[in-house]
Amino acid sequence: MTESQQTPVSPADAPTGASAGSDTFTETSAAAEQAVRAAVEAGLPATIADLSQLVRIPSVSWSAFDPANVRRSAEAVAALLTDTAVFDRVEIKQAPIGDGDTLGQPAVLATRAARNGRPTVLLYAHHDVQPEGDEANWETPPFEPTVRGDRLYGRGAADDKAGVMTHVATVRALRETFGDDLDLGLAVFIEGEEEFGSRSFANFLEQNTAALAADVIVVADSDNVDIDTPALTVSLRGNVTFKLTVSTLEHASHSGMYGGAAPDAMLAMVRLLATLHDDAGSVAVDGLTSYAEAAEPPAFTEEQLAADAAFLPGVTSIGTGPILSRMWSQPTITVTGIDAPTVANASNTLLPSVAVRISSRVAPGQPARQAYEALERHLTAHAPFGAHLEIDDVDLGDPFLVDTAGWAATEAKRAMTDGWGTEAVETGIGGSIPFIADLVRDFPDAQILVTGVEDPDTRAHSPNESLHLGVLKRAVLSEALLLARLNGRSGN
Repeated sequence: MTESQQTPVSPADAPTGASAGSDTFTETSAAAEQAVRAAVEAGLPATIADLSQLVRIPSVSWSAFDPANVRRSAEAVAALLTDTAVFDRVEIKQAPIGDGDTLGQPAVLATRAARNGRPTVLLYAHHDVQPEGDEANWETPPFEPTVRGDRLYGRGAADDKAGVMTHVATVRALRETFGDDLDLGLAVFIEGEEEFGSRSFANFLEQNTAALAADVIVVADSDNVDIDTPALTVSLRGNVTFKLTVSTLEHASHSGMYGGAAPDAMLAMVRLLATLHDDAGSVAVDGLTSYAEAAEPPAFTEEQLAADAAFLPGVTSIGTGPILSRMWSQPTITVTGIDAPTVANASNTLLPSVAVRISSRVAPGQPARQAYEALERHLTAHAPFGAHLEIDDVDLGDPFLVDTAGWAATEAKRAMTDGWGTEAVETGIGGSIPFIADLVRDFPDAQILVTGVEDPDTRAHSPNESLHLGVLKRAVLSEALLLARLNGRSGN
């Protein structure tokens, strides 16, 4: 341990001045920033060890899985935050889902009040994970963290327990550097059901508004351009998901006796789904809009897409326009599941009903409700052979656009550039983080920054999910530099 790590450094130990973009910002001393770097470096082995312990807890938040594991995960996160000795209060809390009595999964909320006019920063991540799927598809056990080369493998190693540990490691570095001179207000909110739709999120915000109120919100649940280039996510698509059931017969009928005249549900479903896209694979639903004001995205080749998305030989991309605009600024429709007899159990019958799960990504600028209504109109209008349709289990999440003109975004990109040694870029993301719309609604004056520790090889939600350990180190350093500099900011 170096001397700068043992002795907290006060910003007053060095000359101060106005930083770029704000005359209320006291420049963090060079000594303090060097101490932050040293603290992050020295703390990295403990950060990786604690992350590995979190990965060992199978905290799948879906209703079919044991909720005791999510509770155990919340307790482990709460212990990590308590051990930093930074927070006034660390609690495990739950909120009801919707208007019912059922509680959502346990979340962790840690808070400390700002002092001397400093801003408050809310740090968000989630400790729940996706199911592991078929373990046979994993090269190593999904809940046994394994280091191979520069990567740590395991379910949740990146999404989003690495986000949790980014926040924990940042707080540790701040404590190591500033000690009792840390004036920054902090709230840490580690959700327990993001992977299951954040169903109690809105109620949690309502019940804890005062504790969560902040000037800046850092959401550590996104990705980067690659392992060497940091990204600040400035746009996210929204989502519309629902179950669609198509029915044509009251019961199954013999396919030889009635086939060719009686419309089976599978034929009707296939014909209906085919109307959702044109021949190029672009969405063909009136009322689903693209983000017309999006800037021209960076160049991205077919070869890069094929490599990142693991195309089979000979497979080509779908859609039209620049590739990144297709993934960031245009709507999509995907069939993510189907309920039908398996091939092994197929019999010579006409199916009376078939159900699918449809997932649509909504372009920035369009409310998710409007997109759902467009999809509903299209499906109803295009139902073939008079087929009966039923739509249920609807889930909506609005898209998000970051106001990059704020001082927080400027400071975040500066910290990323310093932490990675490569200039930070602004990117869109094709995925969705629906709860951000709730944050915008409840905290309209807060500046929201979407960061993360993932990269194109992370394979979040898939078998063999992994975290690049160099990215973890740089993500922690960037966040620690950002918060150290905000510790010198007066006013909002």
